[in-house]
Amino acid sequence: MTTLGTATRIDIKNVMVATDFSPAGASALPYATEFAKRYGADLFALHVRPSSVNPMTQPSTWQTLSESAQAEMEVEKDMLRKSFPGLRPEVIIEEGDLWTVMSSAIEKNNIDLLVVGTRGRTGMRKFFLGSVAEEIFRQAPCPVLTVGPHSPGEFRSGRISEILYATDFSPSSTKGAEYALSMAQEFEARLTLLHVIPKQEANDFVIPEMVKESCQRLLRSLIPPESELWCEPRIMLEQGLPAEKILEIAYNKKADLIVLGVHKPTGMPGAATHMPFAIAHKVVAHAPCPVLTVHS
Repeated sequence: MTTLGTATRIDIKNVMVATDFSPAGASALPYATEFAKRYGADLFALHVRPSSVNPMTQPSTWQTLSESAQAEMEVEKDMLRKSFPGLRPEVIIEEGDLWTVMSSAIEKNNIDLLVVGTRGRTGMRKFFLGSVAEEIFRQAPCPVLTVGPHSPGEFRSGRISEILYATDFSPSSTKGAEYALSMAQEFEARLTLLHVIPKQEANDFVIPEMVKESCQRLLRSLIPPESELWCEPRIMLEQGLPAEKILEIAYNKKADLIVLGVHKPTGMPGAATHMPFAIAHKVVAHAPCPVLTVHS
């Protein structure tokens, strides 16, 4: 595992928020606003519409449908421009497949942070949470801040005061630690670094002291000495089911932000079998606050 050297402020120059104009999508807007203001970043607001022209309909109707869609897009652009107090976002509204349009916009605009909201639904009407959400934070080339269904309805006084960072000591986790430390500095927040030793059954082995000490040393190695100038990082070592423990501690500590380092996808595209992503998905679905997922 690579340890951190001197901590530096994460540079976030371009923030993109994706919305579908639902209450869930709207819940992400204050977070995008706060991060853009906090980091002095340019803000992009993205809305992806289904195609207005259905090839199965009569060609004579296509022009009318297209003109109607264009008028609706202008109304939506105006709505989005007014949704970010004190900021002038660049509004992007396009038709097509959500991930195809989103990934193109991320690349074209050099996005450093993507913010999305989710309803937390399952079934045919699920939006970001589920297969689409997993596709986003599995494949997005930038960190993704997901505002889940149990996040506060309002961004509490524009503040993030308690950050929980969970790590499995993979290379991805080191990158996640950089973001957790930087944001603790940026928001002057308390920071807890957590490692959960997996435990499947109640009668599983008791963790040897030498294993505990080794894990604690690894957690401490993620904390550069100069971090004490802006926060007092705390370390925690737990045993249990990782997702459940992360959520339990997040609720107990009234966390305002959870940071997870996640692995790049492997195997078949869209496969949901990679354990770190299964854990991340469960945390996002049930977290009491937004979750930031960071790739290595």
